[in-house]
Amino acid sequence: MTKIDIISGFLGAGKTTLIKKLLKEALAGTKTVLIENEFGEIGIDGGFLKESGIDIREMNSGCICCSLVGDFGTSLKEVMDTYAPERILIEPSGVGKLSDVMRAIQNVADQSTDLTMNSAVTVVDVSKAKVYIKNFGEFFTNQIENAGTILLTRTDKADEAKIETAVELIRQYNPKATIITTPLDQLDGKEVLDTFEGNHDLEAELLKEVLAQKADEHHHHHDHGSEKFTDEDGNTVYRAHKHDHDHDEHHHDHDHDEHEHHHDHDEHDHDHEHDHHHHDADDIFTSWGMETPAKYSKDEIEKMLGRLEEEENFGVVLRAKGMVPDENGEWIEFDYVPGEPTIRKGSADVTGKFCVIGAELKEDNLELLFKRKL
Repeated sequence: MTKIDIISGFLGAGKTTLIKKLLKEALAGTKTVLIENEFGEIGIDGGFLKESGIDIREMNSGCICCSLVGDFGTSLKEVMDTYAPERILIEPSGVGKLSDVMRAIQNVADQSTDLTMNSAVTVVDVSKAKVYIKNFGEFFTNQIENAGTILLTRTDKADEAKIETAVELIRQYNPKATIITTPLDQLDGKEVLDTFEGNHDLEAELLKEVLAQKADEHHHHHDHGSEKFTDEDGNTVYRAHKHDHDHDEHHHDHDHDEHEHHHDHDEHDHDHEHDHHHHDADDIFTSWGMETPAKYSKDEIEKMLGRLEEEENFGVVLRAKGMVPDENGEWIEFDYVPGEPTIRKGSADVTGKFCVIGAELKEDNLELLFKRKL
């Protein structure tokens, strides 16, 4: 099966730098074909690609996503027949709509059992996000709206306020995508590719640890699984397998898509009083997550983790985990078990992350806490 990854973004955003990094650090030695289709931008030179063992087919003559969809389909089929690649990277024109590119590729993939749309990534220059949204409107926002991952470039030259403003603007158009805010040169290409493919999931990692812990507590060493279901409010919640407890049918715990982030919580208060407040916390539980480019000190993280004991403010927190950058460009990793917070030096991640798992989580307050507003 050939995976197709789209690397989109306006001219000068930094797509070529990203593609070079992926080819060198994540895809070297694999059978990868790069299809370029740029206007006025010098493509990656063939010499570099040959050194990496990569085949290249340039399509500088026409727009991949405009009227020549048929020609694109023929060209893609030719690439498949000639190279039978493991992966095809497509760098579409910076002025094309990502949704059109995706549609053109999907049309080809629908007619082939050997092709799959793998990921759509948009590269955005952090210093230009605001002015591009204003000046280019839908041509720019379409690339944001349709991306599974958005990579912010030039973040090493921007101050924290500018980065946070760009993230907030992007979130208005795409609340679910992972936004990579860490400078590319601090990350490994494999880690970046994992993020594109959805394999860099803190929530899934933490959930697995919680389930293993609960299984051990209940002497169910043979079963570390969970049941995932939707409650009456339309939210996803988890229940550990083989727990012999009664569950309140009207639980209002809330969980969200693994990449969903919350910015406007004022309109709905999700906190509820339950007469079973002190039930076993592992009966039923949810997760809450937040990504942020903000920098934190070790002292701030220690105080935040200490406050997670406040059940009346945050609900029953079973575990919390995350990683954030500090003011010196180092990274802090933390792991919280009630009464046992652990904070250590960590390695760079694609962006700062917080993940909390528990029962009756008060998400508004968790967000305020980790945004230093509570």
